[in-house]
Amino acid sequence: MPAADPYVPGHGNRRYAVRSYRLDLDYKVATNHLSGRAVLEVEAVEELDQVALDLYGLNVSRVRVDGRQARYTHRERKLRINLGSKTKRGGRLKVEVDYAGKPRPIPSVFGPVGWEELTDGVLVASQPCGAPSWFPCNDRPDDKASYRVAVTVADGYRVVANGVLEAREKRSGRTTWRYRQSEPMASYLAVLHIGRYATTRAGDRVELVHPRGVGVGAGTAFARQAAMVDTFAELFGPYPFGGYAAVITADELEIPLEAQTLSTFGANHVVAGWDNERLVAHELAHQWFGNSLTAASWRDIWLHEGFACYSEWLWSEASGRRGAADLAAEHHRRLQGLPQDLLLGDPGRELMFDDRVYKRGALTLHALRGELGESFFPMLRDWTAANRWSTVTTAAFVAHAQRYTDADVAALIDSWVYSAALPRLG
Repeated sequence: MPAADPYVPGHGNRRYAVRSYRLDLDYKVATNHLSGRAVLEVEAVEELDQVALDLYGLNVSRVRVDGRQARYTHRERKLRINLGSKTKRGGRLKVEVDYAGKPRPIPSVFGPVGWEELTDGVLVASQPCGAPSWFPCNDRPDDKASYRVAVTVADGYRVVANGVLEAREKRSGRTTWRYRQSEPMASYLAVLHIGRYATTRAGDRVELVHPRGVGVGAGTAFARQAAMVDTFAELFGPYPFGGYAAVITADELEIPLEAQTLSTFGANHVVAGWDNERLVAHELAHQWFGNSLTAASWRDIWLHEGFACYSEWLWSEASGRRGAADLAAEHHRRLQGLPQDLLLGDPGRELMFDDRVYKRGALTLHALRGELGESFFPMLRDWTAANRWSTVTTAAFVAHAQRYTDADVAALIDSWVYSAALPRLG
């Protein structure tokens, strides 16, 4: 079966799309045992006699399709479900999967991704292919769906998932947390946190979820989190979701990571200073660039990371620190001293998270800003509005930006994105 995306071979399927997920999960922290039922509303993109879902390291006990028990096999990370008869293009199916086991990260060329046990809890960091470590899914970035997630854990633990917390129900020493993510979301952005957390509000739309005893206010990297939301909303257009949470784990983490409506940080990222504050800004910017607007294929990851990196520079400028032009010049000098062997528009899976993708992507936007002048931010705001909650490509971005200038945007993007040699800046 051909790969849905060559950057993550073996994941995803283009024969169908998932329109909604409903996950009902029960988790025991002490034994790392997860049991669940996933209900997927599937639409056939072409005639189907089988649905192949991604699921890793968990045991399937029953599968039903439209209420009837279905035959299946589960090998090599693929759960293949026999439909029994052909489903025509456009037909809808209700697929239910009961499963259980001890979830663990998925080995990949990017390192272990997905489900991760903490000292006293769990975090899920799925980019780019870790979602199958905890639920059956069509694991490709351009298949976006709505989600409803219910997680039952022992009292004393807080659950954080994507979207809006709709209910919290206590029974017999256990609590069920119910979340709804109505805006379409890629599977790799589905996240789950379980821990002993407190919550601090930061403005009307922002929650800081953190271990008790860990301050997240004045004198920390999160002191201006609410101001960042306001600044980016002014630059990029309205915040694309109902709310935003920054989750700070008790454990230290090497890097933070965004997910739709929230981001994950380690306790080490709370310390005040630009090195951490820029990461807070970076992960927030992904709500616009990566989560609301998601690259249709991983080769276009610069549409996520380049935009988020440039947002760091814009926040520096807006908060009275160094200007974006100064930072662009500095990073251009640094890139000049590095190998010129990266193709930003198709870096390959081994280099898709290389720091040059981030910095060269940001420089691409700074160069485009130089061409567009005062039209640059109106162009960005229109870009986020026109593609809200959908998928995007570099070609679509070029066509969009071209409407705001007489300069040759395609030539500019080609020099920065599709040529290995680093162009001059300005």
